[in-house]
Amino acid sequence: MELKDRTGLVVGMGKTGEAVCEFLFRSGSRLIISDSRTAAVLGESYERWKDRALFFETGGHSEQVLSEADFVIISPGIPLIPLFDAAHKRGLPVLSEIELASRFLRGRIIGITGSNGKSTTATLTQKILKDGGVRAHLAGNIGTPLISFALDSREEDVFVTELSSFQLNNIDRFKASVAVFLNITPDHIDWHRNFASYLDAKKNLIRNQDRTGIAVLNRDDPLVWESAGEAKGTVHSFSRRPDANASLFLRGKDILFSLGQEEFLMPVGDIPLLGEHNLENVMAAALVGRLFGLSPAGIRTSIQTFDGLEHRLKKVTEIEGIAFYNDSKATNVDAALKAIRSFGQKIVLILGGRDKAGDFTQLTGDIRKRVKAVVLMGEASETIRNVLTGIVPLQQAVDMKEAVLLAHASASSGDVVLLAPACTSWDMYNNFEERGEDFKQQVFSLGRDKEGRK
Repeated sequence: MELKDRTGLVVGMGKTGEAVCEFLFRSGSRLIISDSRTAAVLGESYERWKDRALFFETGGHSEQVLSEADFVIISPGIPLIPLFDAAHKRGLPVLSEIELASRFLRGRIIGITGSNGKSTTATLTQKILKDGGVRAHLAGNIGTPLISFALDSREEDVFVTELSSFQLNNIDRFKASVAVFLNITPDHIDWHRNFASYLDAKKNLIRNQDRTGIAVLNRDDPLVWESAGEAKGTVHSFSRRPDANASLFLRGKDILFSLGQEEFLMPVGDIPLLGEHNLENVMAAALVGRLFGLSPAGIRTSIQTFDGLEHRLKKVTEIEGIAFYNDSKATNVDAALKAIRSFGQKIVLILGGRDKAGDFTQLTGDIRKRVKAVVLMGEASETIRNVLTGIVPLQQAVDMKEAVLLAHASASSGDVVLLAPACTSWDMYNNFEERGEDFKQQVFSLGRDKEGRK
């Protein structure tokens, strides 16, 4: 694909969009930029690129920006706007950022996708490989956009890349040397319109591989395992069942490899992360490490020294015997369920945010058994209230400060206060990180207040 002296239209000017612009600019391309936000909202991003682009359109996406474009690059999460249909009608290539990156990148790509656990698995996989001497980089939806590595990449590089359904929706020739598919539950239905379309986007990671590719699949997820039938290369699996004929499996309380011969990895109790879902994430990462030739002992050490990621089921502190856990990244129903199931103690749960067309009825059984009270906040409050009324005591908070105060008042010593919203943060925050930080600050503020009263 020739870039020098050609004009690229970049749609969406977030972190990935800026990385694409930088790559195209360094490659000798002319730039046109289009973003639905105003120049004032874009702020520094607009100021940085307004004089380097032929045209920087703000406040919407008009077909006018296509008049001089030779190709179009879509940032992740941009909805399927009419501009893209117009580009196709003009015969212009419309590519995702990862598609563009893959055409110029040297080295191997490990692609990791799934509805939940991608960030944890990608980060742990990169740690295992790096600890083992592999020149491994964290890229994609977490870390650095893949395109940022393209110009300086080397053949020995390995790019552990977290891939969302948005990124995989528009791939053509992109292929991962190793494709990891963790799990699949309804998510982003507001964007994909239906679950079948969402699942199809995820499966692109497997079906785009060639005969040299390796697919690492969750044997215990039937829809994930179905994609084994579309794999052209070698399929490996991980399972929590000893009879699943998997490459990595659980027998009793021990995790074992089965790649030609059985090899002990570690006891489940030595994993420093909470929850059955994190057991699966660890198993996936460990299997990738072993397929790269790393020793079970080295992989075990990497896992034991992994502290997990911020805003993903991490303990904040204890106040009066009540443990506060931040799982702001639980932005869908399945993630919230997995967080709830991670505790034996009674839970006071903070739920709500912006709904992604999630099925909140799936929460009712576990909430009835494990949750003593729910505090609601955000746009989805009424929708969740209609589902949970009569199942658990409900309270409404106007903001995170009130949510933490109400949750603490409903909890007793030995209980857990859990932020696992089952919704996105975009009604009240810019992202889940900002929401998680607010939760932590309100918890710390409550702790200082309680300490001051002693």
